[in-house]
Amino acid sequence: MYSCFLRAIESCDHLFDIPFGSGKAVRMKYIFNAVAFFLMFFCATVSLQALERTPSVPGAEVYIISPVDGDIVGTTFTVRFGLKGMGVAPAGVDIPGTGHHHILINADELPAMDLPMPMSDKLIHFGKGQTEAELTLPEGEHRLQLILGDKLHIPHDPALISEEITITVRVGE
Repeated sequence: MYSCFLRAIESCDHLFDIPFGSGKAVRMKYIFNAVAFFLMFFCATVSLQALERTPSVPGAEVYIISPVDGDIVGTTFTVRFGLKGMGVAPAGVDIPGTGHHHILINADELPAMDLPMPMSDKLIHFGKGQTEAELTLPEGEHRLQLILGDKLHIPHDPALISEEITITVRVGE
């Protein structure tokens, strides 16, 4: 990849001459090369670090306390998170045996297990260490599932994932 970048720079280096007041010109391809090398090294280092997973405690479990599978709830309702065998800590806090909750809503698949979980309308982060949250969902049937993330929002190893529950949201409940 880097050599392709160099060939591209060399093939159009006339575009990268910047004249300075003394009449000297700096070949920007050298600066671009240095920046490209730094970015590739930095990205490779960050990528390797991002793949490291925090071990979960053997026997630990994450679960949804309420609502329970099959419940009928109003459009705004409280979800209570359960965690057994580990502790809850905010995102960014590096304490062994802890993590923070993420809730999957109507997710068709689990997030990648070796990357930070991306926030979306189907995956909500509770990085302050919350153990419950108020959700507002449209009327209809919805699936909910918890997954515990480490200090960097990466699922533990092995991942702690709750059973999926199905609820029905009705206006006026």
